[in-house]
Amino acid sequence: MPYSSPFPALTIPKCNVLHYLFPQEQTPSDTPLWIDSKNTERYLTPRSMLQWTKRLAVGLDRIGSKPGEVVMIFTPNHIFVPVAYLGIVGSKRIFSGGNPAYTLSEMVHQVTNTQAQILLAHPSLIKVAVTAAKRAGLPEGRVFLFSDEPCAPIEGCRDWREFLPSQAEVKGYEFPTLSEHEANTTTATVNFSSGTTGLSKGVEVSHFNLVANTEQTIFMRSANKPWTADKRPAERWVSFLPLYHAYGQLYTMMMAQKLQVPCYIMQKFEFTEFLRIIQDHKITHLHLAPPILIMLSKRPETKNYDLSSVTDILSGGAPLSKELQNEITKMLGCEIIQGWGMTELTCAGTQVTGGTIDDSGSVGNLDPNCEAKLLDDDGNEVPEGQPGDLYIRGPQVFLRYWRNPEATREALSPDGWLKTGDVAVAKKGWFWIVDRKKELIKVNALQVAPAELEAVLLQFDPVADAAAVGITIDDQEWPRAYVVLKEEYKGKTTVEDIHKHMKEKVAKHKQLVGGIVFVDEVPKLPSGKIVRKLVKEWARKDAEKMNKAKL
Repeated sequence: MPYSSPFPALTIPKCNVLHYLFPQEQTPSDTPLWIDSKNTERYLTPRSMLQWTKRLAVGLDRIGSKPGEVVMIFTPNHIFVPVAYLGIVGSKRIFSGGNPAYTLSEMVHQVTNTQAQILLAHPSLIKVAVTAAKRAGLPEGRVFLFSDEPCAPIEGCRDWREFLPSQAEVKGYEFPTLSEHEANTTTATVNFSSGTTGLSKGVEVSHFNLVANTEQTIFMRSANKPWTADKRPAERWVSFLPLYHAYGQLYTMMMAQKLQVPCYIMQKFEFTEFLRIIQDHKITHLHLAPPILIMLSKRPETKNYDLSSVTDILSGGAPLSKELQNEITKMLGCEIIQGWGMTELTCAGTQVTGGTIDDSGSVGNLDPNCEAKLLDDDGNEVPEGQPGDLYIRGPQVFLRYWRNPEATREALSPDGWLKTGDVAVAKKGWFWIVDRKKELIKVNALQVAPAELEAVLLQFDPVADAAAVGITIDDQEWPRAYVVLKEEYKGKTTVEDIHKHMKEKVAKHKQLVGGIVFVDEVPKLPSGKIVRKLVKEWARKDAEKMNKAKL
């Protein structure tokens, strides 16, 4: 029998995202919600946000952009990114965001794949944007400068404000109403999956998916708190998660407006600036990925700032060890919980409920309206407590992969079950993510999870960061680790020291027989996930050298 969420089913509105966030019967407030973290005099309120989104919607009409077409942004975070997101989605267009770190070829892939008709690009990225647009066959005049301040033309591109109508001209504009069927089937966003195992795929998410996941997340974060969501204490958030990514979008675009929470938006993540913002603006809630928690734990700057305002931390985007979770809880004296999700789930699928104390490293319970099953390689359900491939079904499961029916068929069954690619264990309705199925290391027919090895390595004080992969030597696969040492331990801590630590902590088949290599940095995506394909490439090249040396 599949596992069902232990929580009562929610009644989820089926409507345009804009009508959900800005109900027509309510007057938007003038409270600053989207605030520039470097200059807090620069901000947007719900009222000004709604005005800007209407101007963008009508402006896109005027330059020939049609409903159902993709409008792509290519920019670091700033306070007008939510304007673009909400204006594009609310007007029945499709939002897609490009990673500002993209190379030209990656950008060409996304512009070509999405068939984007308009590209809004930050001045610092305009050369890449213009070249990518040309190579993707986008007509001239379709790339606009997009930043939080008006810009003079660059590379023949005009500022996006130039095609916007005045405030007076959009006074009577209303975002289109969607029927229940349209809310279910109208694509709102095409976010791109991590691409840790190949070319990233566009993930189509509907208006209903976005509303559903927002409602689920609001319920979960307050489920065991001594208050309801509408009577909770005042919150303040810092928004540094990339806004082209589902995790950042859920909180900064959707949740901030629905819960009316001020967000201090960082253009890019800098650790000491992040600490300063928490201290100066009394930030209460942090939405993080494990690399930031590792920094909080390991970096000496942490103790130079007053972080006592933080009451809650949610960790997502990548596995977090229970040891690190408990260490941070003790250090900051706040509640830290894990959630699990993926782009194909709009964002979230499980979460430890707010107000629940968990020190087991669990990713919690299924969101309301969700069910899951854990299957073995033959498609049979595994006994409770045994690892299995995680499948999930619920209102936040994506529509399809963009222009990729084959990948859609592989991931999504006709009756709505999503094959997540994660291996999980379930006990009494609680879930633990073991690892990605494709990333498991096979040692003499036994499975070893890289995430477990990385967690154990991080328990060793000299280690600042680590990535574990399999390396094949003489047709045998063995665990291998690439380790970053803290500055003060470089030249002092040896490979033997780490082997000794591992011998005390893990079974024989999990030992780092494939070797330990010291590196300057572990490659990671902005979401916090290790770029496994790059680390595997390191291991493949190392294996070639080792096998040649033996010959």
